[in-house]
Amino acid sequence: MWISMPRRRMGPLLSAAFLLLLALSAVSPASMGNPEDYTADETERTASETIVFDDYRGKGCVDDSGFVYKLAERFYPGHSNCPCVCTEDGPVCDQPECPKLHPKCTKVEHNGCCPECKEVKNFCEYRGKTYKILEEFKPSACEWCRCEPNNEVHCVVSDCAVPECVNPVYEPEQCCPICKNGPNCFAGTTIIPAGIEVKVDDCTICRCHNGDWWKPAQCLRRECLNGQTLS
Repeated sequence: MWISMPRRRMGPLLSAAFLLLLALSAVSPASMGNPEDYTADETERTASETIVFDDYRGKGCVDDSGFVYKLAERFYPGHSNCPCVCTEDGPVCDQPECPKLHPKCTKVEHNGCCPECKEVKNFCEYRGKTYKILEEFKPSACEWCRCEPNNEVHCVVSDCAVPECVNPVYEPEQCCPICKNGPNCFAGTTIIPAGIEVKVDDCTICRCHNGDWWKPAQCLRRECLNGQTLS
């Protein structure tokens, strides 16, 4: 037996429910955010709003390491050896004109406001050797040197006189040449002593110029016959 039921119109209600389900399914969990991340960000924002930095202006000074100094207190900042005084306008530091260091300084200390030379080079170096201050030495037979107080070596080279001979020789440990056989000059190709007449052959007599040893000798040639001088 069939019983007929009255039909009701539920179209609009079902359509609204269906649209609501579609909207809820479109929202993903990732788009809602992580609750833990939200809590951390909120905590950080709250903490930054509660931090209070101390203001020491007009009350003291703070150095690079964070140490606080009272007004009128003297201190040394970490980056400098020069003292500073804390004032209401901030640190006022000494900036003296430091003396120049010795150019030969070999040891410098920075314990004070200015660098200080603690050791000065007290010797000279010359041709690979060292010499004491004011020490005299001869690096060669012709040189005389001395180590000066300014660590520099001053040398004098011997000024040799011109030898009065045509055949000078150099002796060991002597700077200047010497004439072992005394003054002389050339008579042709023959060397003759100065100051006397020398018979260079049977017909020729020569003599050196006085003081002019570099000039050829003055020679006088006489008429000869078989080696005999004709008078």
